[in-house]
Amino acid sequence: MEKIAIYPGSFDPVTNGHLDIVERGLKIFDKIVVAIMCNPTKESLFNIDERLEMLKTSMHAFNTHVEFEAFNGLTVDYADERKAHAILRGLRAVSDFEYEFQMALMNRRLNREIQTLFLMTGLRWIFTSSSIIKEAARFGGDIEDMVPQIVNEKIKEKFAGIQSRQ
Repeated sequence: MEKIAIYPGSFDPVTNGHLDIVERGLKIFDKIVVAIMCNPTKESLFNIDERLEMLKTSMHAFNTHVEFEAFNGLTVDYADERKAHAILRGLRAVSDFEYEFQMALMNRRLNREIQTLFLMTGLRWIFTSSSIIKEAARFGGDIEDMVPQIVNEKIKEKFAGIQSRQ
């Protein structure tokens, strides 16, 4: 039986830290479904289609073992629908752990068959987050070595458009 994990997130935008988690997760799972959580209350820089495009382009080397989708609702329900065995989550710091631990316990309460697996982000990416990267890029910071090439290009385009309207 194929071992499948769901790697949920907003991926707004995808970072090299996300790629690191997928690459290492593929040493444990046969397939990873990178799933964009649709949250209408959260304002995103990129729409769902843009994020899916960036994910697919960034992870093309893994394409036979990675799928990309967007979903609504509870992650644990989505994992069950996809016949996944686990929810894969990346941890950067102790501050991530408290929130992720609570979510893992809630998910376990909702469905005891779905496990949560935490992978520590590689030291090279431990300080990065999509929010910090967007903030740096918004003010002209060089993010080239923190994100895939397509993300670097798209984020520059996005902020050039925003700044030209101001």
